[in-house]
Amino acid sequence: MRKLIFAISILTFAVSAASADPVLDRQQIMKERGKIVGELAKVAKGEQAFDAAQVDTALKALQVNAEKFDADALFPAGSTDGDTTASPKIWEDMAGFKATEDKYLADVKAAAAAAPADVDALKAQVGVIGSNCSTCHQTFRIKKG
Repeated sequence: MRKLIFAISILTFAVSAASADPVLDRQQIMKERGKIVGELAKVAKGEQAFDAAQVDTALKALQVNAEKFDADALFPAGSTDGDTTASPKIWEDMAGFKATEDKYLADVKAAAAAAPADVDALKAQVGVIGSNCSTCHQTFRIKKG
């Protein structure tokens, strides 16, 4: 009975993974990422009060989000159609794309590990993280409109 349940679980997982839409999956991850970075930016700009615990929580959430990013799963060959702003440059330079994301992940991990004690430290971290976002968007994203 256990083997049957295990086999059904594996099959269910395989079917759900196979039916996943990589365009929607990557959009969901990026929307979540944008929301978290946006909240951190508000604090860094002084639009919201600095709360060390909230900033720490946001940085850890950003790390979890960054760790979910799997370029191979989110940007498989043939996932260029549909409502997407992903540039063909991603598939032309997948190694460069992955390197850009790896740098972002490393910088987010460093920020989460060294939670800022004040708004000035947060500004520096948000600057580094934002620079990574900008680099990726300029190289690997098609501008809307």
